[in-house]
Amino acid sequence: MKEQFYQYIQKLQDQICAALEQCDGEAKFKEDLWQRAEGGGGRTRVIENGAVFEKGGVNISAVHGALPEAMQTYFGVNNANFYACGISLVIHPKNPMVHTVHANWRYFEMYNQQGKVVDQWFGGGQDLTPYYLFEEDAKHFHQTCKTACDKHDPNFYSEFKQKCDSYFWNSHRNEARGVGGLFFDYCKASDNFSMQDWYNFVTEVGNSFLEAYIPIVEKRKPISYTKEQRNWQEIRRGRYVEFNLVHDKGTLFGLKTNGRIESILMSLPPHVQWVYDHQPEPGSEEEKLLKALKNPVDWLEL
Repeated sequence: MKEQFYQYIQKLQDQICAALEQCDGEAKFKEDLWQRAEGGGGRTRVIENGAVFEKGGVNISAVHGALPEAMQTYFGVNNANFYACGISLVIHPKNPMVHTVHANWRYFEMYNQQGKVVDQWFGGGQDLTPYYLFEEDAKHFHQTCKTACDKHDPNFYSEFKQKCDSYFWNSHRNEARGVGGLFFDYCKASDNFSMQDWYNFVTEVGNSFLEAYIPIVEKRKPISYTKEQRNWQEIRRGRYVEFNLVHDKGTLFGLKTNGRIESILMSLPPHVQWVYDHQPEPGSEEEKLLKALKNPVDWLEL
């Protein structure tokens, strides 16, 4: 399974990077190959200062070795080894009318001292973070997610949408990070769903990403914007940073386990503002976004 999934994420990285470069029309991804001293490595690709994308990264990694102490405590195991591979991406467009997007799909194995697999699971998801709310974009993104889910289980979309709404919640701000999408973790084999079934589902979602995101970018990137709208985008990006550094499990785990700092912090936008007690004008498009982020929305029922 690990070889099968690693081959998949290598191809997916190539496909996503090529599509994003074509959409941008100017910038190209810079590749950075790296090795992890404890075992394994990765292929980081970053795009910066493009016509459309101000900063973005599409990274793959496959690491292995002794399970870090923090994870042994978390999983309640001793002297275990692990293998983990996955692809993770964050794209920050320049135009505030174009939405930030995040996605990742990953696979994990845990071994005992004899090298036997004692646990394995998939995880991942994709979510959209607008600065200006276009309901039809949220509908398109969620409909693409639902279409992918429905091919495997009619309950997956509602279950994983709810988990996404719960996970990407800035509790210290009492608001969502964005308009959600899918989030799933610890997807393990059961009597009626094998690991191959999970592989088929996760790759279905991964393959749907470009269909979910690129049409939105193409529709919104020609829209002109003002300096004030750009300021709003940078203020909202501050909330994105807050979530990643305060709540995100992957970021916190990487920082606590000697992870590769450049790859971990790749998700942070290049230009951000924190304005004291900033409040949008009543009735404005900015206020409209904040109201939508106060409670989860069923975007497909609007």
